[in-house]
Amino acid sequence: MLAANWKMNLNLHEASELFDGFLETLPAQESNRYVIFAPYVFLPQLSLYNSSIELGAQNFYPAEKGAYTGEISISQLKELHVKAVLIGHSERRIHFSESNELIKQKVDCALAHEVKVVFCCGESLEIRDSNEHLHFINEQLKDSLFHVSKENILNCSIAYEPIWAIGTGRTASCEQIEEMHSSIRSSIANQYDQTTAQSVAILYGGSCNSKNAKDIFSCPNVDGGLIGGASLTTEEFSLIAHQLN
Repeated sequence: MLAANWKMNLNLHEASELFDGFLETLPAQESNRYVIFAPYVFLPQLSLYNSSIELGAQNFYPAEKGAYTGEISISQLKELHVKAVLIGHSERRIHFSESNELIKQKVDCALAHEVKVVFCCGESLEIRDSNEHLHFINEQLKDSLFHVSKENILNCSIAYEPIWAIGTGRTASCEQIEEMHSSIRSSIANQYDQTTAQSVAILYGGSCNSKNAKDIFSCPNVDGGLIGGASLTTEEFSLIAHQLN
């Protein structure tokens, strides 16, 4: 699975051109899954494409309707053919103070509406340096995701974001990435079972690009990537996609 998180970037013309570029250059899907998490305002235009690339939303509010000025509901997103949502992204947790409880509510809302979830988890530099990273991530999973049924966890993917290695000058090694992904896989198995654990995609959400993607994707428990800045150009994202196979 390869997901592009465009964040708050591009204009409508640029977004359409980029999507066109993806359609022309991404390798045949076969068993792979592509999801584009675009800003809300681009979704109406992108939903007009007859494409196997899934549309995703970067955020939503877990209520059906009501006095929530500036928010958007999961039902409104579904009208735009949105198939997946990002939940628990580090930027939502940090910049918008989203709690584990709100994230849990979002998970429940998305799954109740049959929208797939990409659940993000990650630790700060302080937690990494205190050697509490494995426990911290396990607690994030237990607090906001592992309450769902075995049937519903199969509609979720997990993206690990090493916050400590994004924009800090420090880099996550393949050994560190594999340690965390293996731990997440074990946590799923402990909560559900081994077969379920092998069926849930665990994505790497750090600074993945065309230069390091091959090494990262070769880690046994890395099933793809949640790509940020490198998803803003056709060439870079396609180069990453070709290394997924």
